[in-house]
Amino acid sequence: MFTGIVAAIGCINQVDAASGGVHLRIGTGGLDMSDVIVGDSIAVNGVCLTVVSLTESSFDVVVSQASLDAITGFTQGAAVNLEKALRLADRLGGHLVSGHVDAVAEVLEFRAVGESMLLRIRAPQDLARYFSRKGSVTLQGVSLTVNAVEGADFEINLIPHTIKATTLQYLHPGATVNIEVDQIARYVERMLAVSGDTLKYT
Repeated sequence: MFTGIVAAIGCINQVDAASGGVHLRIGTGGLDMSDVIVGDSIAVNGVCLTVVSLTESSFDVVVSQASLDAITGFTQGAAVNLEKALRLADRLGGHLVSGHVDAVAEVLEFRAVGESMLLRIRAPQDLARYFSRKGSVTLQGVSLTVNAVEGADFEINLIPHTIKATTLQYLHPGATVNIEVDQIARYVERMLAVSGDTLKYT
């Protein structure tokens, strides 16, 4: 489990073919690895991955082909957002994030509005029901607040700190991002389905 608060920007230093997927070596950037051991989970661009080996400045993971088919941004040289798994004593600065990507979404707009950036995203239509104004969403492993929704399109305001501290600074129209919907929205949908009620959204 994660919070969507990025701790460091790392880099995919090496990509090697592995049985049924790829083996990645990821440079940690400024991520403190002193308390990380083999078997721990680290969110990489919002994807929960298991550490299979590590050094002070890098860690290795294996990503299955099934995961690669469902995510974006895992190429050699790519900058990636990193977050270690949540501990029970940690502050929950963002929202509860599982690290299980729901889909790949497209950047429609990315432009300056004063000191901030307006980010407009188009998600797959079947995820539209999970977005609400002032609700939470995770993009590239970053916990964000939705400001406006129209169908499967939604807008986010990125403050200067978020831009500087994450790889969202490199976005542009046409770019793709990993998206994870809010778990609470998913549970609400399930409860309504069990009770026979209809979930409506605008």
